[in-house]
Amino acid sequence: MSIRIRYFAAAAAAAGLQEESVELPPGASFDDLTRHLAAKGPELERVLARCSFLYDGVAVRDRSNQPESGSVVDVLPPFAGG
Repeated sequence: MSIRIRYFAAAAAAAGLQEESVELPPGASFDDLTRHLAAKGPELERVLARCSFLYDGVAVRDRSNQPESGSVVDVLPPFAGG
């Protein structure tokens, strides 16, 4: 299944891009997605450990849930201010 990933702020810097599509096997969870992204390098892995995720605009609370093919996941590091 194909998932569109959008990185913001420090996550974009660590990933070296702002957006990408990743292919995951059917039934993959958000935990699987996080591991897949973290495998791209130690800096991204470090940043992902502090990030929150939005799934089609809704906060991901249970990372054992499964995203659907064609969905959008935003990777959001902690932001200062507010």
